[in-house]
Amino acid sequence: MGVGKTTIGKGLCDKLGRTAFIDGDWCLDIHPFVGNKETKNMAIDNILHLVKNYYLCSECDTIVLSWVMSENTISKIVSGLENLHMEIFNVTLICNEKALRVRWENDTITEWRNNDELKNSLESLDDYSSRTKSNLIDTSNISADRVIGMIIEIVHTK
Repeated sequence: MGVGKTTIGKGLCDKLGRTAFIDGDWCLDIHPFVGNKETKNMAIDNILHLVKNYYLCSECDTIVLSWVMSENTISKIVSGLENLHMEIFNVTLICNEKALRVRWENDTITEWRNNDELKNSLESLDDYSSRTKSNLIDTSNISADRVIGMIIEIVHTK
């Protein structure tokens, strides 16, 4: 949380055009929030339905999915989309502690950005930074436009 997923995802959509943006949080928008195995599986199922529907839409060429995901969650989503034979690019955005703290303090819109969630996000930095099955992009000291360009480069070089 706080590395720029939503900003980058929406920016990719603007840059690419004909692109659907799915924020995984929308697929688990229960009030009050309940994060357990049942709701997580429901969110994954919701994501799979949205991706499939966008994939089948003639007005959509690309789908950007943005969500805080464990490697297990990524595997479930990729497995759930195998029958579509779509090209999937896995990008993990990371940042350093200083950048995360600054972004967190400057975000006045997101009501759930509290000290407990900041602590959780800080504790997860090492886990996300050590991923080997993903294209890692450190967003700490670069602009959103540069990150978007890097992701487009990843897609075009494969």
